Amino acid sequence: MNRPKIVRPEESQPARALWFDRKKYVTINFMVHKPRNVQVDFQTDKLILCCKNDEGDVIYNELHFYDKIQIHVCIQFYTKIKYRSDVCKMILIYSFLNFIKDSRERVYDRTINMLIRKVTPDVAWPRLQKDAAKSSWISVDFDNWRDWEHEEDEGKAEYDNYMDMIQDMASNKTGAIPDMGDLSDCQRDCYMKEFVTSVVSCCPAELKQEVNGKKETVKGFNVKLQDTILFPEGGGQPDDHGLIGDVPVLRVTRQGAEAVHFVGSPLEVGQEVQLKVDWDRRFDHMQQHSGQHLISALAETMFGFKTTSWEMGRQRSNIELDTPSVKPAQLQALEEALNDKIRDHVPVTLQLLSIDDPAVGTSRGLPDDHAGPIRIIDIEGIDANMCCGTHVSNLSQLQMIKLQGTEKGKKNKTNLIFLVGNRVLKYAEKCYSTERSLVSLLKTGPDEHVEAVDKIQKSAKLLQKSNLGLLRDMAVLIAQNFKSSPQRGNFFTLHKKEGDNEFMNIIANEIGTEETLVFLTVGEEKGPGLFLLTGPSDAVSEMGPRVLEMLQGKGAGKNGRFQGKANSLARREDVAALLQQRCTQGEE
Repeated sequence: MNRPKIVRPEESQPARALWFDRKKYVTINFMVHKPRNVQVDFQTDKLILCCKNDEGDVIYNELHFYDKIQIHVCIQFYTKIKYRSDVCKMILIYSFLNFIKDSRERVYDRTINMLIRKVTPDVAWPRLQKDAAKSSWISVDFDNWRDWEHEEDEGKAEYDNYMDMIQDMASNKTGAIPDMGDLSDCQRDCYMKEFVTSVVSCCPAELKQEVNGKKETVKGFNVKLQDTILFPEGGGQPDDHGLIGDVPVLRVTRQGAEAVHFVGSPLEVGQEVQLKVDWDRRFDHMQQHSGQHLISALAETMFGFKTTSWEMGRQRSNIELDTPSVKPAQLQALEEALNDKIRDHVPVTLQLLSIDDPAVGTSRGLPDDHAGPIRIIDIEGIDANMCCGTHVSNLSQLQMIKLQGTEKGKKNKTNLIFLVGNRVLKYAEKCYSTERSLVSLLKTGPDEHVEAVDKIQKSAKLLQKSNLGLLRDMAVLIAQNFKSSPQRGNFFTLHKKEGDNEFMNIIANEIGTEETLVFLTVGEEKGPGLFLLTGPSDAVSEMGPRVLEMLQGKGAGKNGRFQGKANSLARREDVAALLQQRCTQGEE
């Protein structure tokens, strides 16, 4: 279906946009408060957005993509459903044929989210726009940006390892428990904090991890031990951290039936070592994982909401429920029932069962074609679920569960957000600290905070609109004053701390670029900012790269215009002097 052509309004402003890259998609979130009259035009090489915000301002964004995007396509695509039984993450893969509109938008109360499908998947976009010159309203969403280079390969390896394990279990006709290798001790006793073992192998390796918000490759060593009490990442649960001797363990992964410990220093093969668990991290994972089992069980028992997947986050976790919505009353009833079970001191036990054991029939999450011994986490009278993760031994150790709310999930499902145990206490402490700070800043009681902030926001918006209008008028007057001056010469420079790209563009356009070289900057005088160099094409082409170097910036230019972002404006006066000298030489 063709959409009507969107015509750019005479008076409009762009919405701020955050974007991040994935293997097959690019996601763009436009920040618009209570958008209405939303119009979106997806084209193979660009996107146009037009709408109004709650203040009645007209929003208009137009961007030309770095690469081609899909509009409509008939494809065979694969969806991975992670069946969180946790024997070691059974992954059921199925495919279906469907006609979809690949690049699409969704309107929320504060954002307009765009999902852009790449024509060429598995190729990273270094920037969102085709033009290397970055628009001021576009920023990278670093909270969602991550290195996806080996995602599918790792997922396939994980699936292959799991299937190998299932086949080994199925071929075990005696019913004996298969050798769990390095995983046996951490699975037998989740409360074991220290353990003596020996080093089996140690070889150089690399680990990609986030350091101060940036992805970095760390050099180190992969170590295998005779046995371990550190849990490797799996089943929706992050890995344990700890110490091998005095060497920190930064990551624990699974390779087949073995656990691999990534460390920063080498260890001698055959050496006897003491292994220590980072107990705070381990117990947090135990609380969240056991809490998930309890929530999933009661959500299904009370309301028929089946769990299709779950994720343990660093600060909060979520469960994907197979329901389009959860009513507030249902959420409240579920939370009350969860905490009642915690107060009842219900035991949580580990069972190792053969495939023909009658108790297996009561276990939630067993595939129909599974064979071999089964590891069951049993919450007495409530739930029996296959799982390889670490858990508490009694629900009382969960302390409490707080359901923070729900979010709309994928394909008519709902994400239930929750906190368990110590995370609830930390969240309450953080909320109280924030409340005390707001009382001091707003000079009002906690019950009046929302009203006070609402007034401040409205005042700020009015001031911002007023300031923008004044800046535009000032830009026109500055340009006209220069043009009317008899001694104006062929070079103009100006720095304005409070300016923006639009401020600089108005001045440059009013002055004109046929004979005058214009150098403009906005931002902190000795800190970061923006710059614009316009004028005769030969002068701009020659001096643009030198300006970029002196300002330690990023940018590009063409057709007599060079602009970008400066990391430091400390040498701005030196740049102006250099440009003045270039203009003087041009006159001679």
